[in-house]
Amino acid sequence: MITISDIAAKLGISKSTVSKALNNATDISVSMRKRVLETAAEMGYINKKLSGAEKKLCILIENMDFETPNQFGHDIVEGFRQMAETDGWLVEVVPLTMEFQRLTPYGVFMLDHGYQAAFILGFSLLDSWMQEFKHTQIPTVLYDNYIKNNPYVASVGCDNQEGVELAVKHLIELGHRKIGLISGPLDSYILKARYHAYLSALKKYGLEINEDYVGLGYFVAESTRAYIPKLLNHGVTAILFSHDVRAFSAMTECSDRGIQIPRDLSIIGFDDLPMTAYTMPPLTTIRQDRHGLGRCGYFAITCLLGGLPIGSILLRAPLIVRDSTGPAPTD
Repeated sequence: MITISDIAAKLGISKSTVSKALNNATDISVSMRKRVLETAAEMGYINKKLSGAEKKLCILIENMDFETPNQFGHDIVEGFRQMAETDGWLVEVVPLTMEFQRLTPYGVFMLDHGYQAAFILGFSLLDSWMQEFKHTQIPTVLYDNYIKNNPYVASVGCDNQEGVELAVKHLIELGHRKIGLISGPLDSYILKARYHAYLSALKKYGLEINEDYVGLGYFVAESTRAYIPKLLNHGVTAILFSHDVRAFSAMTECSDRGIQIPRDLSIIGFDDLPMTAYTMPPLTTIRQDRHGLGRCGYFAITCLLGGLPIGSILLRAPLIVRDSTGPAPTD
């Protein structure tokens, strides 16, 4: 265990100065406190005074809505909370921005607030804390991200490969041979994973891999508006979407263009959001068990806190067949 003496020795300052910095004393400069906190976090120091006062975990969220039941992150947060609070933990949900991460190191944030571990939702590969996770000694669990070679970091998610293969197999059984993909840009771990799962599934079932069958774009409505006619012009008869929200946008776009789903085009989403059963037509989608993911996030944290360096937990990703998929057009 790292001690105050170790931190003081590394910085060449007194133990009392380190203690004041760690305990937010008023008679120490902001710059010195920042220097001490950064060094303590880097060395993996645990502030026993803070951590012993309360059992505290945090859920850190970026790029994900979670406040109402119809939003994707809501059930993940609730699943985590139900497990953690039953075990006596205080769970704080903290929305973050990329700017905050640039200004405040991860270790300093955790140490300053007395959090013993964190569950991370919605981060992209561009977030600065993703680099810190490679070396942190704080028990940290990532949803839909992965860090290699750090025994203090674990990952939870669903089996994207299995889910996409089930979707492609379903479409093949309906007679589709030209299957497209519309996704966000590949600047997140999970979108890369689903993109490669799509390519792998096409290869597995002997279908054509063609870059003209793929559309990648940041903005949902603009992407569907641009890529649906393009993919149809290339003979695509079915499209997979990286998220249900993109599939919803595609339904609106198809309706505006007089394209009938599934007669003219079959579509499959990913996530199984609550409203997927109530769209017109109801959406075929790959389900993520969001309550289960939250529970797994807490289970992974308990493993890390107990010194068990687990890697990844993947839940099954079943295909939920509804009315947005049908036989391939014959003309």
